[in-house]
Amino acid sequence: MRLFFFLPLLALAQAPPKTWIDPDTGHRVVRLTDEPNSASLYFNQNGYTADGKKLIYTTPDGISSFNLATKESKSVVKGRVRVIVTGHKTQNVYYTKDGAVFSTDVDSGATREIAKLPPRGSIATVNADETLLAGTYIDGEGPDYNQNRPAGAGAPQTLDQPRNKGQMMEERLASRQWMSMFTVDTKTGKTKIIHKATDWLNHLEFSPTDPTLLMFCHEGPWHKVDRIWTVRTDGTHFTKIHTRTMTMEIFGHEFWSHDGKTIYYDLQTPRGEVFWLAGFNVDTGERTWYHLQRDEWSIHFNVTHDGELFCGDGGDPGQVARAKDGQWIYLFRPELTTNRQGIDEKGFVHAGVLRAEKLVNMSKHQYRLEPNVSFTPDKKWVVFRSNMFGPTYTFAVEVAKAIGK
Repeated sequence: MRLFFFLPLLALAQAPPKTWIDPDTGHRVVRLTDEPNSASLYFNQNGYTADGKKLIYTTPDGISSFNLATKESKSVVKGRVRVIVTGHKTQNVYYTKDGAVFSTDVDSGATREIAKLPPRGSIATVNADETLLAGTYIDGEGPDYNQNRPAGAGAPQTLDQPRNKGQMMEERLASRQWMSMFTVDTKTGKTKIIHKATDWLNHLEFSPTDPTLLMFCHEGPWHKVDRIWTVRTDGTHFTKIHTRTMTMEIFGHEFWSHDGKTIYYDLQTPRGEVFWLAGFNVDTGERTWYHLQRDEWSIHFNVTHDGELFCGDGGDPGQVARAKDGQWIYLFRPELTTNRQGIDEKGFVHAGVLRAEKLVNMSKHQYRLEPNVSFTPDKKWVVFRSNMFGPTYTFAVEVAKAIGK
């Protein structure tokens, strides 16, 4: 009897704290989720409902929502599913389950099967007005490396990066498997192939404002591929976003600004030496590069809805930047360099810097799990996932300081 009495107390004592002030930064951190191995979404997956009130996260039991105002959690979808994204227009969350793609209204729970997936197919994104989904499938035989399916519910162990990822990337690129990129009409379920290639097609992401503009990647080791492209949903207007100009220049981990005007990405000139957060305006072609110090480089970056602030999730010494003191959640304030030249040469890069502020000490976080930062819609908090207490949970850090440092 005594053993059973003390077990709940022991579990309570070992539970991660619900809130604390980071002693190294002065910022308040809160734990949003209670379920061990629960996680916010990948950094470029929209994880907030269209009304901006709820955060979607995954658990070993399915998909749940967290009300940012009331702090209440609610199960939305039960079972082994793979979350795709939340919609920009409706309260729907999109996901795949048992070879089909579904949508569920986060508020009402109304669920609809949209379409069966092609064999070996996956869906990665939904467009701005939620009329189209987009995904890929591998034609014929050959291994399925499954890289454009973000880790989701029912498989928390896949949140960690595989130890042999580099070797896998090389093998997949060399295999030259035929792939098809396709769209799915969310009303009729009709699929349409918009591109076929032996390039590795991956990381599809629709513009958050233009329903016909789709970003995708030629995946592989970054120093070997022309990675970032856009295409129209009718299969026309292929556009390469960045062209390398030096040996071992790399770029990737791309994401859209919320207004759909800019594609941002991690740029290194060359790899592991000089670090930028680069931006490409899809309407004007203008380029902006913000410089970072080595320790401030982050695996992933993100931006507020108004474009005024950036955040990053840092990295340990084993990452490409080899940072000695990079294990932090960062806040960045962009600052463009003054053009003293007085000449606005067309085609020149607009250069600047990111002024960094440390938000959370991540020294106890194991970076095989990528924190994947995002701003809440009101830009008051930076949300991330972490295993700093053992199991993975979703946390948020307040942008404003709780105490002076």
